[in-house]
Amino acid sequence: MSTAEEKFSLREVLDSFKCCLVDDDQDVLVEQYLNGWKGLVRFMNSLGTIFSFVSKDAVNKIQIMENYLSKENGERYRTLQSMVEYELSANLVDLAKRGSHPESGCRTILRLHRALRWLQLFLEKLRTSSEDSKTSTLCTEAYNSSLANYHPWIIRKTATVAFLALPSRNTFFEVMNIGTTEEVVDLLGDAMPYVSNVYDFTQELYSQHNLLDLP
Repeated sequence: MSTAEEKFSLREVLDSFKCCLVDDDQDVLVEQYLNGWKGLVRFMNSLGTIFSFVSKDAVNKIQIMENYLSKENGERYRTLQSMVEYELSANLVDLAKRGSHPESGCRTILRLHRALRWLQLFLEKLRTSSEDSKTSTLCTEAYNSSLANYHPWIIRKTATVAFLALPSRNTFFEVMNIGTTEEVVDLLGDAMPYVSNVYDFTQELYSQHNLLDLP
């Protein structure tokens, strides 16, 4: 991977999530969703290994979904709505306990969905915080009210210790490759509603089909 590809661009993430919602915000394009996630992985990786417990898993999940998109049934996975309907009607989802479909599209997206909530909360806290706010505190608060609920104690402990090494708010904003702090805050202000809309749609879709607690 070239350096250019590895470099995080907040604007690319914004554009991907902006293009996610289709059909009057009644569906989400999986390919655009994954593109948004690739940008978020670059964001996490640009900060070193602190977020690797999430980013490595996200890369694995993105790969699983791209494999589905490239196969003969790829059209069924074009949107979240079509994926959910297809996998449920074909009994391709382990609903009660881990079984023969541990890597179903529904389960895979759910794991990304849960992690997206954490990043959404964290970036929003970064956007609205003061210059001297401790990023480790902001990140821990976001984690505790989202992803931590799905992690065993040892991972939670490891994560909160890792967060202590997070750089300052200004360093975070430099990583975003936008410009001044004001410009980053403005772009985050533009980006977060799109991320929120995608998150909210996915949450609602999964809730309707009782998929929020897939094993």
